[in-house]
Amino acid sequence: MSVTIAGITFEHHEYDERGDVLYLSTAGYAGPPARAYAAPEGHNVEYDEAGHVIGMTLVNVRWLLDRDGELMITWPAGHVRAAELAPALASAA
Repeated sequence: MSVTIAGITFEHHEYDERGDVLYLSTAGYAGPPARAYAAPEGHNVEYDEAGHVIGMTLVNVRWLLDRDGELMITWPAGHVRAAELAPALASAA
């Protein structure tokens, strides 16, 4: 099951329930990211050499969704709705 945020489909996801951290990555990219962006909210966005988003690390994800119903990411798109992350979080419930 994939997760789509701001038009980017992340085919791989892993939720660390204890740390409340969601790791997302796209298919077809191997190796470390070419660069990363640390959003002011504490999330991380990773890019390949061409500048395409290949991964995201979202922190306090369930806590923020329970509190606000969405997750703020200061990056090309601003908000991630609870429904967009539901597939990735459902497997941990």
